Amino acid sequence: HVQLVESGGGSVQAGGSLRLSCAAPGYRYDTYCMGWFRQAPGKAREGIASIDVGDGTTYVSFDLKGRFAISQGSAENTLYLQMNSLKPEDTAVYYCAAAHYVGRWDGRNEYPYWGQGTQVTVS
Repeated sequence: HVQLVESGGGSVQAGGSLRLSCAAPGYRYDTYCMGWFRQAPGKAREGIASIDVGDGTTYVSFDLKGRFAISQGSAENTLYLQMNSLKPEDTAVYYCAAAHYVGRWDGRNEYPYWGQGTQVTVS
């Protein structure tokens, strides 16, 4: 069983920044992908960004590129999402996800492992 633990959510004023963290202790595979998704009330879960941990390739939603950035932490199996210039429409529950392999980085059905989610509220 793969456990993903997110942290760093909270409330922030528009224009502010937050950094989300995700830890996947004990996840042991040579190559895998980790990603961030979000789900606003009444909307489908959407992909924000993903990283191929094996080679470091990153993918970021076109609409969020320039404001959001994904990175790996120095500790093994840690992931960050830096969010800048936040807007009220960024309000959502943010999820960390992991998979051994994905065909589409933003395909939510591609990721079998999910964290519990962390709320981000922008006012």
